[in-house]
This record gives sequence, C-alpha cells and structure tokens, in this order.
Amino acid sequence: METVRGREVYSNRWITLREDVVRQADGEESIYAFIRKADFAIVIPWDGERFHLVEQFRYPLQRRCWEFPGGAVAGESDPVAVARQELREETGLRAGRLTVLGKVAPAPATSTHYGTVVLATELTEGPHEREPSEMDMESGWFSRDQFEDMIREGAIVDAQSVAAYSLLLLHEKASGRPVG
Repeated sequence: METVRGREVYSNRWITLREDVVRQADGEESIYAFIRKADFAIVIPWDGERFHLVEQFRYPLQRRCWEFPGGAVAGESDPVAVARQELREETGLRAGRLTVLGKVAPAPATSTHYGTVVLATELTEGPHEREPSEMDMESGWFSRDQFEDMIREGAIVDAQSVAAYSLLLLHEKASGRPVG
C-alpha cells in the first residue's frame, strides 16, 4: 500500500487516531484508520509455582479484568526497564531476573504498538507504587491450573496476557522444561 495523504483525527497524551488515504495494489484508493500508541511491556511474574496477576476495571469493556501486569512508561523505550518499573508499580514485586520472551502486536490491523513480553523470576515482595488511576487495582497469586481455568472461563479476556502465556509455553518447550 502507498499512502496518498493522511491526517490526524484526534490526539491526546496516550493515543493518536489517524486516517490515511491509501492506494491499494490494484490502484484503487481507500481510507485506512488506525491508532498510534506507545509500545509497552507485559510482565509474567512467576515464583516457580504461581503467576501474579492484577485485576482492574477496563472502561471500554465495562468490567474488571485479570491480566499480567504491564504498560508503557513515558519517555522509556527499553522494554526490560519498562517491565521492571511496571512490575514494581502494579504489584510491588522486584525481579532478580528478567527474560525477554518475544513480541506481540495486539491489534495489527488497527494499531501501531507492539508489546514486549518479559518473564520475571527470582521475585521479592515490596510495596506497590500504583499511579492514582490504578488505586482500584487488585492483585493475587494463581497456580498455572487456576490461570488456565481463568482463560477458559472468561475471567481472563486480555489478548495480550493470553499471547504472553503462549510465548511462555513456547519458551518452556524450547528449553525442555517448565520455567521456575
């Protein structure tokens, strides 16, 4: 596709909506709308037996959702540094070891952002450092069986968390053993 022209429809500090006119391979022009958003990190906190998840209200879905901790940090582009900070902020956990498992693009047809999936092990607990908008956040430890049941039952609907778990399973398969 070739971009013929484009415009910014809306922008705030978190998200930009663009609308571009593009020329398809057959020469036809069409409109393509997409979101520009900062890249992020998703952290899989694993203590060798359990995962640590966070639950928060997700306004677009109008429900609370369990998911792995994660997010973007303004001005920070190193995904491991972002993972370390998000882990500490949302859960209070500190990781002795962070391992990058791969990247995901949660909405490649509508958004530019990528997420880097990071496995956090050798965990120690401390106080969380949540932002004011995260004060209603809950967190808890869940066994692998509980985590998988939560996916099956719809308690975990966050595609990024499900994709992160898939990368963890591939990591375990490549290493020949479960992490921990």
